[in-house]
Amino acid sequence: MPDTATVSSESEFSGHAHVAAPPPAGVDVRHDWSLSEVRALYELPLLDLVHKAQTVHRAVFVDNKVQLCSLLSIKTGGCPEDCSYCPQAARYKTGVKAEKLMAVPDVLDAASKARAAGATRFCMGAAWREVKDGPQFDSVLEMVRGVRALGMEACATLGMLSESQAKRLREAGLSAYNHNLDTSPEHYGDIISTRTYEDRLRTLNRVRDAGISVCCGGIIGMGESVDDRCNLLRTLANQEHHPESVPINALVAVEGTPLQEQQRVETVDMVRTIATARILMPQSMVRLSAGRQQMNDEAQLLCMMAGANSLFFGEKLLTTGNPEYTQDMALLEKAGIRPLEPRQEG
Repeated sequence: MPDTATVSSESEFSGHAHVAAPPPAGVDVRHDWSLSEVRALYELPLLDLVHKAQTVHRAVFVDNKVQLCSLLSIKTGGCPEDCSYCPQAARYKTGVKAEKLMAVPDVLDAASKARAAGATRFCMGAAWREVKDGPQFDSVLEMVRGVRALGMEACATLGMLSESQAKRLREAGLSAYNHNLDTSPEHYGDIISTRTYEDRLRTLNRVRDAGISVCCGGIIGMGESVDDRCNLLRTLANQEHHPESVPINALVAVEGTPLQEQQRVETVDMVRTIATARILMPQSMVRLSAGRQQMNDEAQLLCMMAGANSLFFGEKLLTTGNPEYTQDMALLEKAGIRPLEPRQEG
């Protein structure tokens, strides 16, 4: 297995997911990983794995800052799909009520507040199976334009897209589109039946072809095996282009969903997944996402040491809790970690 931790810090990388840059000398960017190679990394002694990941991370992200992202559910509940982890599925009794699409001014007000709090990326999520052309999609396009006018990266997660919809989002200025693979191809059928793995890959290709950055990761803690976990990371890393953003989520087991009895993900498993993702995809922003509320400060810092350099913060992560803003800022200040600054796009 190649030594991917032989690195040089001569070249800088911007840290913004939608800005491409060549890898620093010595950082091995591959797209041909085997499952056995990925598993060998994942199962390294933990401190060796973290050291390897941190070495790669420091070579690529030389300023070692963390991107703060805010995520707003612009259309909550009522989703027709059957994702076993999701409290927004209409078929599950989780207490999440179906709501209408938020008004554009309300979304932009939330984005403005997020920017003032230090967020450089504003993500908008709608509980749709797929985007439908019409007034609601037109409103989303207006939201995207408004967020970009604030000088923030605009990200959306709206379900499956057609080619024309992806192009319209790009024309509106969308920086990134989130569409997770969730788990390995082998485990996928145990989690979701209303959308195929190929459906997800097709949407990712349409996003990429439209010139939008890809935000794609998965969820651990859904009853998957270690091989499933490694195969998810392998699938992400073996794409023709690595996702610019890779959110790593720990399952938040919500009462009323089929996965409500799943045990909480252990910190060591989260750290191993993040560290392996960092080594496989050196230039990607690896985002510590859902499940962060269940971690103490030390666990979150260990995840950042393993290569996570992006956090969702403040308010709530869609319909599950996320640590409050003041706690997040206190943790970063205590650790001496600087956030990326918001910037004004030209």
